[in-house]
Amino acid sequence: MKSYLEFEKPVAQLEQRIAELRAAEGDAAVDIGAELHRLEAKSEELLATTYANLTPWQKTQVARHPQRPHFRDYVAFAFDEFIPLAGDRNYGDDQAILGGFARLNGRRVMLIGHEKGSDTQSRLRHNFGMGKPEGYRKAIRLMELAGRFGLPVVTLVDTSGAFPGIEAEERGQAEAIARSTEACLALPVPIVAAVVGEGGSGGAVALASADRVLMFEHAVYSVISPEGCASILWRTAEKAPDAAEAMKVSAQDLLRLGVIERIVTEPAGGAHRDPPAAARTLANAIGEELDTLAQLSPADLRTAREDRFLKLGA
Repeated sequence: MKSYLEFEKPVAQLEQRIAELRAAEGDAAVDIGAELHRLEAKSEELLATTYANLTPWQKTQVARHPQRPHFRDYVAFAFDEFIPLAGDRNYGDDQAILGGFARLNGRRVMLIGHEKGSDTQSRLRHNFGMGKPEGYRKAIRLMELAGRFGLPVVTLVDTSGAFPGIEAEERGQAEAIARSTEACLALPVPIVAAVVGEGGSGGAVALASADRVLMFEHAVYSVISPEGCASILWRTAEKAPDAAEAMKVSAQDLLRLGVIERIVTEPAGGAHRDPPAAARTLANAIGEELDTLAQLSPADLRTAREDRFLKLGA
């Protein structure tokens, strides 16, 4: 059953009417095919117009859509022969950050990413995609493994931020995030990161310090959530839409600022409306970036990576 966001209500009303007509089409005394075709065309046009003019806050809502595809969906639709690897060899296994060997269009890669979960039970199991220190230490272990075997690294970023609980702080959350960021920058192999939903704070940067950073067109990437920013600046989360606008969280703004290299288009109405199509588009974009990076030596990769991040904000 589709879940609609507040700004999608006009689309929801049209689609409900279309569903009612389809249900009655077989029993109707008159031909309603023409009316059905007209409404479908109107619905498609309204959906396209709505998503072509989203505000940064509306994009944030789309990035958080409960039916938006997550890590396991991309594994199913875009990757082959996924072999999950667990544990940080220090404390335990964090289900918010998953990873392992996989094939992307025939190329062997190390795949790492956040998993938010798709229902209440799985969201609790995956801690809503908020990684703990052991998750980032697992990511470091997998990146180092990829470096030893000469495998490119692909990361799928989708988190509101690293887990802020006291137990995470006790186990060295800040240090784990810093070490994961360091591991990304030191890799002797190509690394491509894709922000597929939310890219929140250091929890995202720890997996996104890459040679190429891609974003879905309705994903968001920021140092803090719009609600968090609004609470600090205006003492109320109700100013979140203003914060989202000021923070330049959208892929379009970040491409213009040079924070990301590429925007990946989504199916009409967002990735949640057609996850398989979204996954295929993302896979092709990542593959193209890896083809380009494969021509560089380890030394050249590190130098270019260093230059990329030093020039941000210059």
